[in-house]
Amino acid sequence: MPPAENEIVSRRGFPLRAGAALSHHDGDLALIASRPGSVAPRAGEGGGKVQANDYDSFAEAYSADNETNLVNGHYERPAMLALAGDVHGRQILDAGCGSGPLAMALRTRGATVTGFDSSAAMVELARQRLGEEAELHVADLGQPLPFADGAFDDVVASLVLHYLQDWTGPLVELRRVLRPDGRLILSVHHPLIFKLMNPEADYFALTEWSDAYTFSGQPAVLSYWHRPLHAMTDAFTAAGFRVAVVSEPPVSAETPRELLPPHLKGRRSFVSFIFFVLDAN
Repeated sequence: MPPAENEIVSRRGFPLRAGAALSHHDGDLALIASRPGSVAPRAGEGGGKVQANDYDSFAEAYSADNETNLVNGHYERPAMLALAGDVHGRQILDAGCGSGPLAMALRTRGATVTGFDSSAAMVELARQRLGEEAELHVADLGQPLPFADGAFDDVVASLVLHYLQDWTGPLVELRRVLRPDGRLILSVHHPLIFKLMNPEADYFALTEWSDAYTFSGQPAVLSYWHRPLHAMTDAFTAAGFRVAVVSEPPVSAETPRELLPPHLKGRRSFVSFIFFVLDAN
């Protein structure tokens, strides 16, 4: 049975706007954001002339929103840190580091963190946060990475893989840079989200879908690839990983009550992202 509406928190993607509410419109389950100008097109719809996933064009606005919103600041990032556990003294690669909030949190906990992102603007914001001495790179996960074999104890990939149509090469590359007992800790859209937002869609088909946003008045389109759960775990196994943990966590216990949508009625768990810890075999 699919989750009830009051168990779903997502804006057909991320980040969620505080106060979002579910509504049905033309038979399509959609989340209508409280901020004016935010829209949620159906799967396959474009965003006019706005280039999809052009983080360079809205890096600062996105980064500011990401810091404290419910889904990123109080749900996804705390969940990633909890799964990472004690990282003191560990060498960690932050794959798709964005402006560096997760890297900073891991470094504060005693890890040595290297980061990369495909957006030069995001890497510059990360450098401002982490300091000029931080090892940060502009690199594409779809290409060979500029790191030696077995260089890291852990790789964290926070909301990255769902941008990619093909996971084969990226997962193999992340496995390459991990030590034999290393871990890949990652989060992606929960596979139920796409189907719930598009009831007529084929859950089992690899499908590209887009979502339109407004960040501080700047229009943005983010485009993702839906894949069913079995396709995710098959890809992990094929790349040489063993699934150690699958997690659907609640929000952080420190989440301000005013950020929790009223339709949750005091509950702190909802469908949004799914988290994995993978052991390198």
